[in-house]
Amino acid sequence: MRIDLFNAGKRFNRDWIFRKTNLTFLPGHTYAITGSNGSGKSTLLQTLAGSMEISEGKMKWRQNGHSIDADHIFSYLTIAAPYVEVIEEMTAIEFLQFHEQFKPLVKGISIIEIIKLVGLEKAAAKQIRYYSSGMKQRIKLAQGIFSTAPLLLLDEPCTNLDISGYELYRRLIHDFAKDKTIIVSSNDVNEYSFCEHIINIMDYK
Repeated sequence: MRIDLFNAGKRFNRDWIFRKTNLTFLPGHTYAITGSNGSGKSTLLQTLAGSMEISEGKMKWRQNGHSIDADHIFSYLTIAAPYVEVIEEMTAIEFLQFHEQFKPLVKGISIIEIIKLVGLEKAAAKQIRYYSSGMKQRIKLAQGIFSTAPLLLLDEPCTNLDISGYELYRRLIHDFAKDKTIIVSSNDVNEYSFCEHIINIMDYK
């Protein structure tokens, strides 16, 4: 997945979140968006996801040389973020089965194996409403990382995770997301230490 921003900007009312932004995200590369709390990291990530329109400039998405319309970009990405809701009435198994109907999961690994890989095998048949916040974050990572979608967006991906959760996150990225374009929005270096490119949103104010 390739994304190009040309003199792009986003504002709310009279306040510019970012402006005059020229960036290129290349297929198979890893990027971190950093900046102080409230600086607009998540806003930039959501414009890259096509869920927010930019206020000025242009943004283009391309996959395998073909242009993708903003209305269809959601089919090519997955996102794991604290504000992304899970369906709490479902079990982990049901949730991943539901997700797979829209975005296929990686071949060769069953849903039961995915759940085991994220450390939720003992709660696989339990409704997500009874999960702890850390367990919910693990299932969010599972649906994001194990999807075949070429673009993986991660907004503070280790929120509510303990030390073992951080280790799991890094292992999953290393083992199952090597071919994706990955963009991480975070202030925590432990969440983006694997990223090749660092983008400080304060440079685009």
